[in-house]
Amino acid sequence: MSKPKRVVITGLGALSPLGNNVEDFWENLCNGVSGADRITNFDPSEFRTHFACELNNFDVSEHLEHNTIRRSDPYSQYALVATDQAVEDSGLDFDEMDPFDTGVIWGSGQGGMHTFENEVKNYAENDYSPRFNPFFVPKLIINMAPGMISMKYGLMGINYATVSACATSNTAIMDALNYIRWGKAKVMITGGSEAGITESSFGGFSAMRAMSQRNDDPKHASRPFDKDRDGFVMGEGAATLILEEYEHAKARGAKIYGEVTGAAMTADAYHMTATHPEGRGAKMAMKRALDDSELNTEDVDYLNTHATSTPVGDISETKAIANVFENNLDNLHINATKSMTGHLLGAAGAIEAIASIKSINEGIIPPTINTENVDDKIPDGIQIVLNEAMEKEVNVAMSNTFGFGGHNGIVVFKKV
Repeated sequence: MSKPKRVVITGLGALSPLGNNVEDFWENLCNGVSGADRITNFDPSEFRTHFACELNNFDVSEHLEHNTIRRSDPYSQYALVATDQAVEDSGLDFDEMDPFDTGVIWGSGQGGMHTFENEVKNYAENDYSPRFNPFFVPKLIINMAPGMISMKYGLMGINYATVSACATSNTAIMDALNYIRWGKAKVMITGGSEAGITESSFGGFSAMRAMSQRNDDPKHASRPFDKDRDGFVMGEGAATLILEEYEHAKARGAKIYGEVTGAAMTADAYHMTATHPEGRGAKMAMKRALDDSELNTEDVDYLNTHATSTPVGDISETKAIANVFENNLDNLHINATKSMTGHLLGAAGAIEAIASIKSINEGIIPPTINTENVDDKIPDGIQIVLNEAMEKEVNVAMSNTFGFGGHNGIVVFKKV
């Protein structure tokens, strides 16, 4: 069997609550800016939680044609805009490539929630007359985002969507990595998008009491690892990574942000919504991701945690980290960028992948904000970057994601 091909990152794109491009996102992340505020998408007054991390100053009509907007849900629109940025950043000219050599693997945890909600409301408000929009199903289904990306650029390679709740984007990145490794593609567009700040989606999470209820202080609501944390803050947006076979990127003189060295998935097989209290599945996923990368625990400088600011999840994750990296805790620094972006659900892994890659490139680890009193249940030796960004040479970064259903997805990035 031939040696797996090396895979590098050559393009990035982002729509986030901290900025509508990679540069603004990264600057605000490093400056500890919170994206949380009172919801504007709908009136949240009747809900337990009144705030979220929405996109700001984003007008889709400035980026996409009217017909594309009319025929697509916001989660697909976000995917298209972030991908436009990443393709431009990569310098790729698809007209010069075999269309079957480039594929798209995209992720979304919920897909077309705006479409679903609006169509069901219209159905009920019109005496249950079946007058559905002919684009209802195409706008709703999760695989339409990668489909629309492929149609826009004429890409005819591997094309599908992944769904593993909040581990979704890392699942997509892992699959894209492997197809290039196996020689089945030269370039893969991957990432995730979520547009779930709708009444139905928000109401569901609210009913579970999963979200913070600090309505009087949204900016400080997402507080991972803090003893007074009371739930996550929902976010929205998209992030795109262009993955490319190393020799292909080198031959065209591409700018290379870093290498994707490995990834792994496991299942907790424990609970529908709660992580295993000792992080059993998370531990094995991190270990297998390192094995897949042919790296040791001592090689990892920085870990972008899943840390959503839930009472159980933050503890189980840090227990798993302490177990896996027990011989490297002196060198390893962790942070929780969700303290600023909120939780982008299926897009979380993609936006956090960009944070990890930028840390490698810039030698900066963004802070974890709002953590005033670290929970005493956090294992000793865990080094959290708190309040201010930290300058540090980052050669290897790991990014953790965990999803409802017990899905654990880990990706590892390395400086080239």
